[in-house]
Amino acid sequence: MKYLPIDSQLFIGNRERFAKELKPNSMAIFNSNDIMPTNADGVMPFRQNNDLFYLSGIDQEETVLVICPDAKDETQREMLFVKETSDEIAIWEGAKLTHEQALAVSGIKSVNWIAEFEGYMDALVKDCDIVYLNQNIHSRAAKEVETRDDRFAKNFKKKNPEVTIQNAAAIMHKLRAIKSDIEITQMQTACDITEKGFRRILKFIKPGVMEHEIEAELSHEFLRNRATGFAYASIIASGFDACVLHYVDNNKECKDGEVILMDFGAEYANYTSDMTRSVPVNGRFTDRQRDVYSAVLRVMRGAYPLLTIGKLIKDYHAEVGLLMEEELIGLGLLEAAEVKKQDPENPLYKKYFMHGTSHFLGLDVHDVGNFDWPIQAGNVFTCEPGIYIREENLGIRLENDLLITDNGVVDLMGNIPIEAEEIEELMNG
Repeated sequence: MKYLPIDSQLFIGNRERFAKELKPNSMAIFNSNDIMPTNADGVMPFRQNNDLFYLSGIDQEETVLVICPDAKDETQREMLFVKETSDEIAIWEGAKLTHEQALAVSGIKSVNWIAEFEGYMDALVKDCDIVYLNQNIHSRAAKEVETRDDRFAKNFKKKNPEVTIQNAAAIMHKLRAIKSDIEITQMQTACDITEKGFRRILKFIKPGVMEHEIEAELSHEFLRNRATGFAYASIIASGFDACVLHYVDNNKECKDGEVILMDFGAEYANYTSDMTRSVPVNGRFTDRQRDVYSAVLRVMRGAYPLLTIGKLIKDYHAEVGLLMEEELIGLGLLEAAEVKKQDPENPLYKKYFMHGTSHFLGLDVHDVGNFDWPIQAGNVFTCEPGIYIREENLGIRLENDLLITDNGVVDLMGNIPIEAEEIEELMNG
């Protein structure tokens, strides 16, 4: 891995918190992700299952974690099964983790080879009343591809029909939504790398530059700073395409007079960052572009103090909507009289601001968490208002990553330029 070693206390603490959530005499099993094929003998870069990583720190394929807090044998209360290095693997891929290395990363003392897993399972299952199995449960999850956890659950249930099965996802969502200090350190590093990328491209953007060239500059800066790469498919959208929310073609020329909307973030140590900036291609905003930009920035700054502990995200989104209504009226895009008569279930501002303001952030860009839960200290949210005026070929969105604390919001991207004047100065300096 490119990233620096993470203190194993993170994973030790995560397992301790997870074990406390389990019912008596139970066991939980987590599988690594698959290495996904492309075509012929090609494969995609490996990306670890985030729940397994959260609990173990192991960033290697063919890994299984077993947590069985009430096992009679203390060595079986936490067990890690990893892939053994063969001569062929050592030659073609390089050596896999040894037992000692896996212990150093995870803090798990009982490390075994994956080939031994079935033998241990048969004995452990007999002594358990409940088995927790993992599943990717997320409102945006793609269900077409069967995961390693899915296959394991199917086979396990067939082999052990008498065992009571529960899903580990509910526990994992609860735990992962609250970030520890070590996690915040990793996320801050990802944000700092994102800042370096942004400062780099401000000197690079000019009329005639291609969107994919900007993407290439970002990739270079991310990789040289130990990031895995992009945390998600980057949006580098100039002109009208800034109004296309998930534009990722990044294949057009940036033209004089346009604004370019860039939504990107570095991934570091499997933790994500998520930033959006909108800048003038020629280095100077027009009066109209600056007015819209300033309106979005005011909504963003007005949203920060609304992210308070105990509030529901849906209520927060409604409050941000009121801020946006005011700005859109000021820009001449909405009429105050029409807003007063609008359907509350279909507010008029959504014509120009059609997405939510914030989402959970962590090991996933759209991280696990429940919008029906009250906001808690330790949550990390994005804040990303935008105004998209298709008839003017103008889309502006601004986005930073925010940590919720007992003393208010901490902006993890507070050092990244965002004021229109500073953007212009850096682009022209």
